[in-house]
Amino acid sequence: MNLQAMGAIYSFEMARARRTLMQSIISPVLSTSLYFVVFGAAIGSRITEVEGISYGAFIVPGLIMLSVLTQSLANASFGIYFPKFTGTIYELLSAPVSYLEITVSYVGAAATKSIILGFIILATAALFVPLRVEHPFWMILFLVLTSITFSLFGFIIGIWAEGFEQLQLIPLLVITPLTFLGGSFYSIDMLPPFWQTVSLFNPVVYLISGFRWAFYGIADVSVGVSLAMTLAFLGFFIAVVAWIFRTGYRLKR
Repeated sequence: MNLQAMGAIYSFEMARARRTLMQSIISPVLSTSLYFVVFGAAIGSRITEVEGISYGAFIVPGLIMLSVLTQSLANASFGIYFPKFTGTIYELLSAPVSYLEITVSYVGAAATKSIILGFIILATAALFVPLRVEHPFWMILFLVLTSITFSLFGFIIGIWAEGFEQLQLIPLLVITPLTFLGGSFYSIDMLPPFWQTVSLFNPVVYLISGFRWAFYGIADVSVGVSLAMTLAFLGFFIAVVAWIFRTGYRLKR
């Protein structure tokens, strides 16, 4: 294991986050704060409680997941796409660094940034609403697993994309709608039976449900199912990344 090379890639990606602090940290936190103001004040005044939890507190896990998912995708996809765009990826591929080390470095840096952002948003949320975390270990576990899973997904998107438009295509047209429809701002139990069944085909439902359970002990689906689905998504993306490096898909021209 070439720890020096991994550390160099990881440090470079983390340094890029510090150089773009406004985009990486401040902007997502401000956006999430606006959600608290708009949804917490406007909708929260009409929906006082959801399953015994104040509406403002109820949406906190969903808002954290919304930011973590989008930032994991963005950080990882841009991190690997930019070397492709500039042509420096060929130097990386020819260096004495294995595919595993490349993946761990880029995905690790993207996941680290997302986890830090998640905790910052959690601290920010505590300024707006009273919070409690009943299962802190599970909260951290779901946060870490989700960050790694969607950083892997972003890594795949960065390799697949052939332009900046494609880089934004899946996050904007697929992930963001799924997140909004995945129970970020409501419990799927509030939906009619048909739409409850449809919602179960949305993978983000399981992520948000498990994460919310770690806070308040309430969930739309069993926490065991949520954990199993999260691990299944993680395993799937690991398999896709392994296939990409084995075949050289969109890496070797």
